[in-house]
Amino acid sequence: YAFEYIARYTKPSEVPAERILDVIARAGKCVGALGLVGGQVVDIQSEGKKEVTVETLQWIHEHKTAALLEFCVVGGGILGGANAEEVQRLSKFAINIGLAFQIIDDILDVTADSATLGKTAGKDLDADKTTYPKLLGLDRSREVAQELVNEAKEALSEFGDRAAPLNGLADYIIQRKN
Repeated sequence: YAFEYIARYTKPSEVPAERILDVIARAGKCVGALGLVGGQVVDIQSEGKKEVTVETLQWIHEHKTAALLEFCVVGGGILGGANAEEVQRLSKFAINIGLAFQIIDDILDVTADSATLGKTAGKDLDADKTTYPKLLGLDRSREVAQELVNEAKEALSEFGDRAAPLNGLADYIIQRKN
């Protein structure tokens, strides 16, 4: 539906056709072998394995959670007229908050109860999934998440007040409880 929506409702009279096509191509990449599908494959293959590294875990989440957020943020920027440098800044922001989101999700899975989470707590532990707290510990995981949010917000510094909604999203991600 996303492809259809972008193609049908983004008017070439308002947005140049090459920008629309760029966003549609990015949507395809986001969900394909170098996006959600690829990230999910490596995630499933990594379950129960002891030798999964932080680099592999990061790759998984850059191609799952971060890819989705990157598409949303960058796609909006492209359709809104962002230039190449602005798109790069938006991409860095989104990848960083995507990774931070996943780290916080991993932390909440081991620290929050099911009622607060709105889903079963401890699922990752039960599935023997590799998580940031498992590899780095809770304290270092929290530090890394905050570092990622700080870097994300720094990437948007050139946007000034126009970045307020995205910076608010970054703050929400690091402070969320479910």
